[in-house]
Amino acid sequence: MDTTPRPAVAGLARRIDGPVLRPGDDDYDRERSGFNLAVDQRPALIVGAVSAADVAAAVRFAADHGLRVTAQATGHGAGVPLDGGVLVGTRRLDGVRLDAGARLARVEAGVRWRQVIEPAAAAGLAPLSGSSPLVGAVSYLLGGGLPVLGRTFGWGADRVRRLEVVTADGELVAAGPDENADLFWALRGGKGGFGIVTTAEVELVPLPRLYGGGLIFAAESAAMVATVAHAWRAWSAELPEAMNTALAFVRLPGGPLTAHVRIAYAGDADDGAALVRPLRGLGPLADTVAPLSPAAIGAVYNDPTEPIPYDERSLLLASFDDAAVDALVEVAGPDAPGGVIMVDVRRLGGALPRRPEHPRALDHGTAEFSLAALGLDPVATEAVLDRLRPWSTGLRFLNFLGGPAAAALAHEAFPPETLARLAAVKRDRDPHGVFPAPHLAAS
Repeated sequence: MDTTPRPAVAGLARRIDGPVLRPGDDDYDRERSGFNLAVDQRPALIVGAVSAADVAAAVRFAADHGLRVTAQATGHGAGVPLDGGVLVGTRRLDGVRLDAGARLARVEAGVRWRQVIEPAAAAGLAPLSGSSPLVGAVSYLLGGGLPVLGRTFGWGADRVRRLEVVTADGELVAAGPDENADLFWALRGGKGGFGIVTTAEVELVPLPRLYGGGLIFAAESAAMVATVAHAWRAWSAELPEAMNTALAFVRLPGGPLTAHVRIAYAGDADDGAALVRPLRGLGPLADTVAPLSPAAIGAVYNDPTEPIPYDERSLLLASFDDAAVDALVEVAGPDAPGGVIMVDVRRLGGALPRRPEHPRALDHGTAEFSLAALGLDPVATEAVLDRLRPWSTGLRFLNFLGGPAAAALAHEAFPPETLARLAAVKRDRDPHGVFPAPHLAAS
C-alpha cells in the first residue's frame, strides 16, 4: 500500500524535471513496464529522470521516507520486482558522446547499445555489446557484459573506464580505479544494490570489418539435432580468438524446432568463410553468414525486438563434451517437453579468461561455455539447467537471469569469497538498504 504523504510527493515533483507518477496516473503503467512482461512491478512512485540531479533527488526522497529505490532502463534483465518503493526510470537519460580519437564513448543510463554501435561503426570502432542492440548499455555492463565478440576482446565490464553513481545518501560520485575503487570493483559484475549509475565511460575497440550471421538447421529428429550439435562442439574446440560462436535450439510458439549456429568473425571474410566451411557442409536450411557491417552486429543473434514475457536462467559450464551434448539434446531437443523457447550455448575462452587490468566482481575465468534457457515455464527452463549441472562450474551468469524468480538465484552468480566482499561493500555504502539486493542479504 502506498502510504507516502501527498504533500511530500508534490514537493518531490517540484524538484524533479521529469514526471513523477503514482498508481492511477496517466502513463504509470507504461513507465513501470519493461521489455520482460513477466515482471509485474507496482512501485508507489515512479520518477522519470531526465538528469543525474533527478536521480539524486529521487534517492534522497526514498531514503528520507524509508522506501527502497531501484532503476530501470529497458527492463530486459528485470529481476527485482519493486512493489511499494520508488522506481527511477532512466530511459530519458539517453545522451551519447563519442570520442573516436580516444576510442571512448560516454553513455548515459538509458542508452541502448544501438545508439553507440551505429556512430562507432562509422569510425571503424565498436563497443563490446551483447546479442541485442536494444539492451540498455549501462545495466549490461554492470552485470559483466558477455559480448558477441567476447572471445576476441574479453568482457564488456573490462572496458569500463569510469562511472558516475548516485549513492544511497543521494550524492553523485565518480568511481574508477583511483577513486571510490570499492564501488568501481563492485559495480562491474555485481550489478545493482550499490547505487544508480547515471553515466559510464567505456572504451571502444577497432572493428573495421565483420563476417557473421547464422546457419539454421532443421531439427525434425533428435538424431538431426545431435549431428549438428556434436559437429559444432568439435568444430569450435580449436578456433582462433577472432571467431565467436554459439549454438541455439529455438522453438518459437507454434513453430518447429530449429538449430542455429551463430557466427561472428572479427576478420577477413575469406578467412571466416574458410573456417565456417565444415559447418556449411552439414546442409543448413538457411545461411545468412556473410560480410556484415559492424553496425548490423545484431543480425548475428536476431534477438526479439518486441516486449515478451519470459523466464531466463543460466549456468556456466566447465566443459561441454559429447555426453553433455547428448544430455542437451535429450532435455531441449525435438523430443523434449515444451515450455522452453530457446536454449543457447556460447563458446567462451579466448580473451575472456584473461586477468583484467582492474579487478572486478565478475569472476568466471574457469568457464568454457555459457548455457542459457529462456521460456514461459520456470520449471521447464530450470530443468534444462539441472540436466547439464554435472558439467557446470557451479555458477550462473547474472546477465542471463531474468523474470520474477531471478532475484532468488542471483547469489549463485558469485563464488563465496566474492559474495562476501560484495556484501561488505553493500554494508559500507548502503547500511540502511535503500537499494534492494536480495542476493547480498544473507551474506
